[in-house]
Amino acid sequence: MRHLPINIPLEKVETRDVLKKLTSARAALAELKGVASTIPNERILIDTLSLQEAKDSSEIENIVTTHDEVYGSDLGDARFSSPAAKEVHRYAEALKMGFVHVRQNKFIHTKLIKQIQQVIEGNDAGIRKQPGTKLVNDLTNEVIYTPPQDYQTILELMNNLEQFINDEISMEVDPLVKMAIIHHQFESIHPFYDGNGRTGRIINILYLIQNDLLSLPILYISRYIIRNRQQYYELLQSTRDTYNWEPWILYMLDAVEQTSMETVETVKQIKQLMTRYKQRIRSEHPKIYSQDLINNLFRHPYSKINLLKDDLGVVRLTASRYLETLTEMKLLTKLKMGRSNYYINHELIELLRG
Repeated sequence: MRHLPINIPLEKVETRDVLKKLTSARAALAELKGVASTIPNERILIDTLSLQEAKDSSEIENIVTTHDEVYGSDLGDARFSSPAAKEVHRYAEALKMGFVHVRQNKFIHTKLIKQIQQVIEGNDAGIRKQPGTKLVNDLTNEVIYTPPQDYQTILELMNNLEQFINDEISMEVDPLVKMAIIHHQFESIHPFYDGNGRTGRIINILYLIQNDLLSLPILYISRYIIRNRQQYYELLQSTRDTYNWEPWILYMLDAVEQTSMETVETVKQIKQLMTRYKQRIRSEHPKIYSQDLINNLFRHPYSKINLLKDDLGVVRLTASRYLETLTEMKLLTKLKMGRSNYYINHELIELLRG
């Protein structure tokens, strides 16, 4: 496979249709960045929407779980509702780890990519050293694509990709076009034994943050891919075969545009729901109201006494009384799971289900 930058005229990459699509995709992304800044605590969106993206991205790899299993699990306590929920939480943890690094350093390097994959997979197998990896059609067992097999070649291609990601001069195209090319190249290198798809989709989000097109890791690109999964894999391969980049770039731009618009609506609905909860609590139980309480209910759709106690700095009895009061108001639903009582923000969960 070829090194980057791709050796074709830029007009073959930024075609008339691509430039037209760029206008609408960038506008949708800018609106998302703006509306996200109106939520008072960024952890609300990071913690809820990163799990949503993690759930959808994992589903592409046939790791299927439910919202209840995902939000009812706890990475900190190592308590998971199902093996699939554990995979989703590891993905979300990898996404947040990468986000912290890129926001601070504005640099995506191979070491970070390896760390992301290590968190996703829960092992340190690292870059492939043994030959034999092939991408196979699950239905026909036909070999669709054979990625590079030699360890040194994979390292060379990853170093080249790292330079391409962080070099703004070598290929002067719009960052969204470059993101599409980066994603295609990474998936074609296929550097790991497993977790390549999920790692590649995290790189997409981190690249947008690196280029200040997003401020938080909250873009649901995986939801679009689930709906258009066959086209995603067909375009990955046809671009390898023909080096006709336009269809692939248009697909990725449409993914950015559509998921940005959907996420804008989700964030607006979260904000409206927060306002409604705030007004009811302030009106009916002003003594327990605080912004920290609202933040807890929306950062943790499945809240617990210990979570509220820590967030509000109150004793356990007070946290329990607050949650029971909110349950009586029917703002929360109490559910016993194992030994723990959860207090579910059911309206938020329904909103996240879409």
